[in-house]
Amino acid sequence: MAKTEIILIHNVVGLGGESDQVKVSAGYARNYLIPNGLAIPLSQGNKRRIESLRQRRGEREAHELNAMTELGKSLSKVVLTVMVKTGDDGKMFGSVTSGTIADAMKTQLEVSLDKKKIHLERPIHTIGEHDVELRLHPDVKSSVKVLVKSSNPPADKPTTDDKGAAPRTEKRSTRHAAPKAEATEVKPPRAARVEKK
Repeated sequence: MAKTEIILIHNVVGLGGESDQVKVSAGYARNYLIPNGLAIPLSQGNKRRIESLRQRRGEREAHELNAMTELGKSLSKVVLTVMVKTGDDGKMFGSVTSGTIADAMKTQLEVSLDKKKIHLERPIHTIGEHDVELRLHPDVKSSVKVLVKSSNPPADKPTTDDKGAAPRTEKRSTRHAAPKAEATEVKPPRAARVEKK
């Protein structure tokens, strides 16, 4: 299969970043990368552009690192509140996922953060305060405190009566039927039908 060398203009997942010189199949370059403006063919004139692309890439990465560092510092001081539905016993219905946390950040803090940058080992299933790790950049890790609250307060505990015991509730009937007593009453046979003439 024919391979050709190209220079990437934009980041391409699984292939490389901006200003990288890579070898790909000729069809992939000709039919996808070059027409979509993701790459340019390797030539003497385009080799001169590599230096400007590398400089632009370095500036962009430095700016992203500074922005994510500042964001990480500000988010570590914040407590994010997530309201969930619970049952009468205080147990949560469902769970709090990274997508839920990202939506709460957008509504409460006006911070748009991809849910892939919020790292949870497993979804949160309990009410209370939890520390959640944020992987904002390969070099920047931070955490945010998430307070999970119930949207409906738990019902009051049953009070005790005068004897000190909790009030009894009605018991459900058992599925086992009581043994049938012998039938003492005998049903008369059905009356025969009388035909009208």
